[in-house]
Amino acid sequence: GMVMSGINPELDLVEIVELADHPWFVATQFHPEFKSRPLEPHPLFRDFIGAALEQSQGKRDAMCSDR
Repeated sequence: GMVMSGINPELDLVEIVELADHPWFVATQFHPEFKSRPLEPHPLFRDFIGAALEQSQGKRDAMCSDR
């Protein structure tokens, strides 16, 4: 199901939701891009890119083992 993983206590507002059974689904109402810098990305972007690289490597490894 949907998990409310980020709540702004000052506004009593849900800021982040995730699907627990989905490896990629994260939705935000705040703007993590405002906190990102080229050499210091927001953890949301850093972790998304890391997960995409792992997924890509897994597909590449599977293709090589099929040969």
